[in-house]
Amino acid sequence: MRIVRNFHEMPPQLQGGVIALGNFDGLHRGHQAVIGATVDAARAAGVAAGVMTFEPHPRQVFRPDDPPFRLSPFRIKARLIEAMGVDYLYTQSFDRDFSQRSAENFITEILLGGLKVSRVVVGADYVFGHQRKGNLALLQSLAAAHGVAVTALSEQRDGAGPRYSSSNIRTALVEGRPHDAARLLGRFWELEGRVEQGDQRGRTIGFPTANLPHRDYLHPAKGVYAVRAGIDRGAKTVWHDGVANFGNRPTFDKTDLLLEVHLFDFNDDLYSRHLRVALIDHLRPEMKFSGLDALKAQITKDSVTARERLAAHRFSPAPAPFVTVG
Repeated sequence: MRIVRNFHEMPPQLQGGVIALGNFDGLHRGHQAVIGATVDAARAAGVAAGVMTFEPHPRQVFRPDDPPFRLSPFRIKARLIEAMGVDYLYTQSFDRDFSQRSAENFITEILLGGLKVSRVVVGADYVFGHQRKGNLALLQSLAAAHGVAVTALSEQRDGAGPRYSSSNIRTALVEGRPHDAARLLGRFWELEGRVEQGDQRGRTIGFPTANLPHRDYLHPAKGVYAVRAGIDRGAKTVWHDGVANFGNRPTFDKTDLLLEVHLFDFNDDLYSRHLRVALIDHLRPEMKFSGLDALKAQITKDSVTARERLAAHRFSPAPAPFVTVG
């Protein structure tokens, strides 16, 4: 998949394609339906399939003091989109100047003039342009005047349950319901980062941990989780069972947020390695203990519970790009 960052520099071989529009934070099943329809239409027409998104997320520009909220920072978003068979990802830089661009200008200059698309695919509630004045009717009207088709998908839902939406997924994660979030995502939600050296207390009690700082993501419920940790081995990701604590480590009077991951039956060095961690089940809230002995006893119990929960899911031991929902 090719990443394009300037609509003035769109490669000729990618012009005339079908493009999906949206923020696509989380790449949930509703987003997947939009992108899937885009890829299908492009393959049928023999043209490139593209996705357009914005970086940073517009909410970060207009509400910079909000707590972290993103489900999928750019690295994860790009990986997910590529896995869906997309040929190019057009990443539009978003700032306050760009936010002043009218909906009409967005269509005529970027979509038609720069990317030269032949079809646009959106969700039915897609809005765009200055003050979000652009809607589906305007998009269809202007696109049709230039011979460009517009496909709008109806709202996607989890059967009779909640609709697929990033806000519903955030709520599930903040409330400690990672499996509910996974049903909407179609896979278990991941955090990722480079393993940093910590205080190494875990080694002294028989539970060494890989420490991942938490900066750019939504904050899920604090506490202990059963997890699957992915280590990239060439082009494949090999997943390992484990238990993790997300929080401030009150036993040691810490205040920074950290994800500490203990992998079961694993002895390799992970320092400076890139690690992906999928949250499977929330086992309990974060607690403060009287000392290392009490902490060790609780981690021992948590590890037993985590192994049981993970075994019940019957995850495949084979390398896979994501931890999917059974």
